[in-house]
Amino acid sequence: MTAVDPHAARARHRPWPRRCAGIALDLGSARTRAWLPGHGLLFDVPTVTFGDGPLHPIRRGVIVDTPGTARMLDRLLGHRLPRLGRPLVILAAPVLGGVSFRAQARTAAEALRPQSVLTVPAARAVAEAAGADLSRPLLVADIGAHVTDVVLLTDGTVTDARRTTVGTSDLDRPAPPARITEAIIAMVTAVLEQDDTPQTLDALRRGILLAGGGALRPDITYRLTEQLHAPVKPVPAPHTAAVRGAAALLQAVHGHPSAVHGRRDSARHPH
Repeated sequence: MTAVDPHAARARHRPWPRRCAGIALDLGSARTRAWLPGHGLLFDVPTVTFGDGPLHPIRRGVIVDTPGTARMLDRLLGHRLPRLGRPLVILAAPVLGGVSFRAQARTAAEALRPQSVLTVPAARAVAEAAGADLSRPLLVADIGAHVTDVVLLTDGTVTDARRTTVGTSDLDRPAPPARITEAIIAMVTAVLEQDDTPQTLDALRRGILLAGGGALRPDITYRLTEQLHAPVKPVPAPHTAAVRGAAALLQAVHGHPSAVHGRRDSARHPH
């Protein structure tokens, strides 16, 4: 029997508001999520579009089919647009997706006829969802279905990031949880070697903020804690942390546009 996400079920039955200032989106390789500030989770559904059968427009953190992504967004949200008007859209974008991912995601989001499209690094969104103190360096590990990222935030800005194309979906194959934990440890070690300042070491001592579906796996959390000799702190509802944090930043943008740096590209991303 297939498990049903109670948050998604509640979202489907909530009445859609007559007006909406904006929508937060998380375009993942496996799942696409939308959050309406003040309303909650609109949907948490597989990232698929349809042609000759189901197609996957985002693979391993890369948008491989921009028109297909646009069709998916239109299918999920287009019928609601007359009541929405022209929303401000904010996208939680993977740090290492680069300029290409952000540009393609913004192009796909134009299917929603937005007034503007902003992007924010997913790691920053996760930190916002967790209510983390961004005045100090922070390490964020996001274990998704198809990719795992480790990001160092300093003053809320991305200063280093690493990625491996291994995620929780690979655990259904002959890939033990140790493969993910070893990859995260290697990425954290690389970040520390790149910048072994007291600030970065302080970030590790504070502990790693863990998000994504992998944060729901206690075996992964335990292995990381044991091998890094540092606290590992799963974010509440880690699978929706990025979209919730993006929604929080969306609300901040309305009051203070400088809360997200730039109208089109919300924060500095490493090359």
